[in-house]
Amino acid sequence: MKHSVRILAGLMGLGSAMSQADWGLNMTRGVTSVSEDVYGLHMAIFWVCVIIGVIVFGVMFWSIIMHRKSRGVKPATFHESTLVEILWTTIPFLILVGMAIPATKTLIHMYDADDSDIDIKVTGHQWKWEYEYLGEGVSFFSNLSTPLEQIYNVRRKNPNYLLEVDEPLVVPTGKKIRFLITAGDVIHSWWVPALAVKKDAIPGFINEAWTIIDKPGIYRGQCAELCGRNHAFMPIVLDVRSEEDYASWLGEKREEAKAIRALTARDWSYDELYDRGKGVYNKVCAQCHQANGMGIPGAFPALKGTPMTTKKDQLTAHVDIVVNGKKGTAMQAFGPQLNEADLAAVITYERNAWGNNTGQMVKPVDILQYKKTGQLPQTGDQAK
Repeated sequence: MKHSVRILAGLMGLGSAMSQADWGLNMTRGVTSVSEDVYGLHMAIFWVCVIIGVIVFGVMFWSIIMHRKSRGVKPATFHESTLVEILWTTIPFLILVGMAIPATKTLIHMYDADDSDIDIKVTGHQWKWEYEYLGEGVSFFSNLSTPLEQIYNVRRKNPNYLLEVDEPLVVPTGKKIRFLITAGDVIHSWWVPALAVKKDAIPGFINEAWTIIDKPGIYRGQCAELCGRNHAFMPIVLDVRSEEDYASWLGEKREEAKAIRALTARDWSYDELYDRGKGVYNKVCAQCHQANGMGIPGAFPALKGTPMTTKKDQLTAHVDIVVNGKKGTAMQAFGPQLNEADLAAVITYERNAWGNNTGQMVKPVDILQYKKTGQLPQTGDQAK
């Protein structure tokens, strides 16, 4: 008896938990006029399919029941019927035309990216997004910010696990925003369900999409193309603000861009570069090479104790692979992605962290010189 009670209580608890779960099976309604059109089209076609299914299966079951042999019904002897042929050709044709008209209107609306107020170039990289506000002098990379401890189940996962970034894409309400979507390495797909925007990001090709968002808020999406090992780790976050807040943010980003350019000319100390490099490494490099520099055997090489990062005569080679990447591998060219200060800092960190202790440091001016000439200046091999 007690055992039965336990089973019943367990089933009741399971039922309660299931009743509280999110059983949303339908597509999201979205927050834009396009997403409303897509949702309305989806529901209209859904109900057309339901009605067709009810009629077809209703006629089929009625025929099976009412014309069964046990009732003495004799089958018809005709083999062809012009009327039936006309009906089963005409009716589906009219249904398809009736479905095509609203679908075409919605598609025309979705592809009308003309007369935009803001143009944003979206570039997919393994595994991050680059956003460039065309004509504004503002660009940045958006990286996954979920802590590695959560990914490796060391810490409890938060509600936005794998859907949070360090730099969201900020846009204003009430403005037509055109997205120019491409990729720098492999095919990605920029997908934000609430906007009804999903476009492939293809290297060497630019796709267009657009949106107008009237409701401020945070809207999340993901890469929807299987683009490599860390495909699940390149989320999209849109921070939609009022026009005033957006203008203020854009002004701050312009000033920030000027400040970053000024960092190159600064005279950096070893400690400053090391500390900055640690932050850059954990944000950009640790997913592949691991926080401890040990890499992933067979996939990503270790940086701890390797000739590249411990031999002083390998400094130029180290700078080259970080700046220009390595063709045929997952090692990207970070020269276009990071500023000179971050490049110098992360190289300095890698050459001195985890017991590498080369005592070498690279300054931002050295990286700038390398980008221009392909060579490090004599001061590039500086002791701390």
